[in-house]
Amino acid sequence: MRIFLTGGAGFVGGWIVKKLVADGHTVTVYDNFSSGLRDNISGYGDTVTIIEGDILDFELLKQSMAGHDVVSHQAAQLEITTAIEDPSIDVTQNIIGSLNTIRAAQANGIKKMVIASSGCIYGQVKNPPVKETDTARPNWEYGVSKLAVEKYCDIFADYDNMMIANLRYAIVYGENEWYGRVLTIFLKRALENKPLIIFGEGSAERDFVHVEDVAALNVKLLTEKNWTGNKRLNVSTGVATTVNQLAELVKEVVKEIDGKELEVIHEELAEGKESKYVEGRLRLPRELGVMHLDNSEAKAFTDWSDTVALKDGIRREYIWLKENHKRWHTLSY
Repeated sequence: MRIFLTGGAGFVGGWIVKKLVADGHTVTVYDNFSSGLRDNISGYGDTVTIIEGDILDFELLKQSMAGHDVVSHQAAQLEITTAIEDPSIDVTQNIIGSLNTIRAAQANGIKKMVIASSGCIYGQVKNPPVKETDTARPNWEYGVSKLAVEKYCDIFADYDNMMIANLRYAIVYGENEWYGRVLTIFLKRALENKPLIIFGEGSAERDFVHVEDVAALNVKLLTEKNWTGNKRLNVSTGVATTVNQLAELVKEVVKEIDGKELEVIHEELAEGKESKYVEGRLRLPRELGVMHLDNSEAKAFTDWSDTVALKDGIRREYIWLKENHKRWHTLSY
């Protein structure tokens, strides 16, 4: 198949490219390289075409998409702090950019799309793990932008006969990840033999799903599965891990690989304030107490399943970081 992939040079996009090429498909990566890296999509030869373009450039997007079978839309503004400081950036990049991508597919007669949504649409949940039918009430502006795109997709699916899947990602981690979230900070500090810093008591829960599993589900939907309407699927492990537990797993991995004993420091830090230990890192305002997604619908809909255990994934990412430590130099979150 001929797959058109926005944001294909990014973290998740690069893994989707890798899986698609391994399965014998050809890919066009459409990326403005504001955060994506050519290193993530190098070495594929003629099977991958790279177009440097922005999803806000509708005419270039439409022209570039011509002749493809399906579309994977992974391009997005991801930084929570950016969305809080100026929500209009999310409106422009995530909502208008996504509308451009959907309309470009429509103009080219492409009926199938898989779109990156987010578990952030649920907000502060009361009864985890959340299912796709649970109420969406975002706590961050970023989640509002993703939810708005899902609602637009309902219209295109209902009235233009498009087949769309919105994938609500939990915390995607793994090799080639950008530097900014809690696991990456733990790993970088571990590599530098510095204490792991936990904001507050460390009881916040997160659902960590490895990027290889995320890419596998994307590819199944793009190339193997058909459906009707706008499908919403949680992409997760269905397992909640506290920040304290995450730190312990990192300590275990680093001890096994490097023989180092890491210290853990709990920093009492108000939301919106900067850490005195991790330069440039704020504790996020309106911090999520829990992100824990039920993945039973994704498993039932396909034969997909999450396969990478968290400790194994942490080990893989730490080994990758040891070889690629120069890539993690600027915080982004």
